Amino acid sequence: MIKSLLISSALLLGGSMLACSGAAASVTSIPDPAVDEALRSGQKQTMVLAGGCFWGVEAVFEHIKGVTDVKSGYAGGTGSASYDEVSSGRTGHAESVQITYDPSKITYGKLLKVFFAVAHDPTEVNRQGPDVGTQYRSAIFYSSDEQKRIAQAYIDQLNKAKAFPRPLATQLSALDSFHAAESYHQNYLVNHPNEPYIVYHDLPKLANLRKEFPDLYKE
Repeated sequence: MIKSLLISSALLLGGSMLACSGAAASVTSIPDPAVDEALRSGQKQTMVLAGGCFWGVEAVFEHIKGVTDVKSGYAGGTGSASYDEVSSGRTGHAESVQITYDPSKITYGKLLKVFFAVAHDPTEVNRQGPDVGTQYRSAIFYSSDEQKRIAQAYIDQLNKAKAFPRPLATQLSALDSFHAAESYHQNYLVNHPNEPYIVYHDLPKLANLRKEFPDLYKE
């Protein structure tokens, strides 16, 4: 797969790791979800999303007010999950992020809006740019009936409004388990801010986030 080839090439060249060759960042102005939870006090909540290479998705959500933790990992498949296994495309897992947030400061629906608008292209089927395979699919892994209800309503709303040039390809699936990725994948943008892939593909996502969601953006 492309990511594996890029990693091998980078190692042979003695340079930094150049995986996750995703599509150029873009932004789409979309409406707020018509169905959402209300801000409320209580325990922190988690959600799991997949939108291509997890480096960029992780970086976006790390800059959202109300988000307290973001982890890169794997979800949606069966059996064990390691980078090499998932990259083979045979496990059913997708590169995903687990987002922990404070429900008194931000809602599940608002986080989905960020996911659809700037974190990835939700109309791509089993790919993001040149990264091809089910491990790069767009997916929402719900962990409660409430999450399922809000996510399905928002997908239906965006499709009905024709908010994107094509129908959303985002899959909605029950979360079975989330496997944290290897340590070198965590906080990748923070640890590799000058890597060419990060500069060309992920930093523009953060610029779009700052522009489209100034009230939500945090440094």
